[in-house]
Amino acid sequence: MSHDQSQRIEQGEEFLPKFDAQGLLTAVAVDAARGEVLMVAFMDAEALARTRETGLAHFHSRSRGRLWMKGESSGHVLKVREIRVDCDQDALVLLVEPAGPACHTGALSCFYRRIEGAGLVRIAS
Repeated sequence: MSHDQSQRIEQGEEFLPKFDAQGLLTAVAVDAARGEVLMVAFMDAEALARTRETGLAHFHSRSRGRLWMKGESSGHVLKVREIRVDCDQDALVLLVEPAGPACHTGALSCFYRRIEGAGLVRIAS
């Protein structure tokens, strides 16, 4: 990448998402009110476009190989308040209002355990 291209991406005001070789960006969903990380997922161009169009978080499911809207079966959608992009535009932070637990296990966040010694301990939330 040229210095000019790098400057445009890192310092410019143009949104130039840098998808990886699989056509994906990492997306971190954060509770806008509490600041807690809720989940990490991936977005392709279609998921990003649908998120921006609808205001609801859409992702690319690598296991299912398709677009999915968070909460499409559970009703626990993520209403997107703001999308932030990192310096080299290959990762996003979605500031969201969750309509219920973010994790498919029923936990508020997918990050409901911490490493302690050789095991995991559930975090009270």
